[in-house]
Amino acid sequence: MKRLDLRSDTVTQPTSAMREAMANAPVGDDVYGEDPSINALERRVAEMLGKESALLCASGTQSNLCGLLAHCRNGEEYIVGQEYHTYRYEGGGAAVVGGIVPQPLEVQATGTLDLDLLVSRIKPDDPHFPITRLLAFENTHAGQVIDQDYLNKARRIADQHGLSMHLDGARLVNAVVASDRSFSELAAPFDSVSICCSKGLGAPVGSLLVGSNALIAKARRWRKMLGGGMRQAGVIAAAIDHALDNHIERIKVDHDNAAWLAAALAEIGQAHDFSVRPVQTNMVYLDLPSAEVGASLQRYMAAENIIVPAGKTLRLVTHMDVERAELEKFVTHLQKFYANN
Repeated sequence: MKRLDLRSDTVTQPTSAMREAMANAPVGDDVYGEDPSINALERRVAEMLGKESALLCASGTQSNLCGLLAHCRNGEEYIVGQEYHTYRYEGGGAAVVGGIVPQPLEVQATGTLDLDLLVSRIKPDDPHFPITRLLAFENTHAGQVIDQDYLNKARRIADQHGLSMHLDGARLVNAVVASDRSFSELAAPFDSVSICCSKGLGAPVGSLLVGSNALIAKARRWRKMLGGGMRQAGVIAAAIDHALDNHIERIKVDHDNAAWLAAALAEIGQAHDFSVRPVQTNMVYLDLPSAEVGASLQRYMAAENIIVPAGKTLRLVTHMDVERAELEKFVTHLQKFYANN
């Protein structure tokens, strides 16, 4: 029986057509700049996001870290959301590797930072303080598309204070599809953008960092230091190239499935003391009465070959390997769970 995995959109399997593209990819030594598939992909993604240059990295953690290190030196500071990945979920790499000081702010319900508070946290030119150098944002955040007017306002603040801006666009493709805006429009306020290809796009591995020629040259040096210099990695580029050709428009299916699932679960929740947050992209959040309920639900679903996370807040993620019929079965099993508990 096929397993239904709703933990993340990182669990997708490459399609047969993607595997064929990988098998037939022309390759070379990328450290020497000689892999034609990677060179073509980097040019394509840079142009797609309206930037001068791009760098293929092994992961979103690596592309984000290369971006932060290219912007900031040790003793300099980036202002970031408390729940953003570049602060909370990537091992503290900016501080550990680069000596970069994070200034975290609480993330608002909309996935944004309070810009008045942000301005108040920009440090004055004083030897007592680290030098504020960078603002770091995330789009999408917890499945929410960040308002473009907000990001444009943040850009004006950055310009007023001589700061740069970095975007963790791990799910930028979801933001593009949900907002009906172009990649270049969403990337425009930022000096650098990291875009992950192993989530909604369905590639097995790879993220790209885009920015100016000068910034990407710095990032390429950092990537080498981090062990990210790849050789015949055109097979990775071919998978991403295939995804860009074939998997962007279909992401709307993931969003529609998430909206359907949220509506179905909200109906159950009215009778069973859990709530469902509004859905914009491919993530459905359930707020359960307790973590114990979440753990019990996880065990119950595992027995039905359905994989979900545990906890008081349950994140369910739709992706290209999830079909509507499987979600209908999940809803049925959830009803059975509550009927028996």
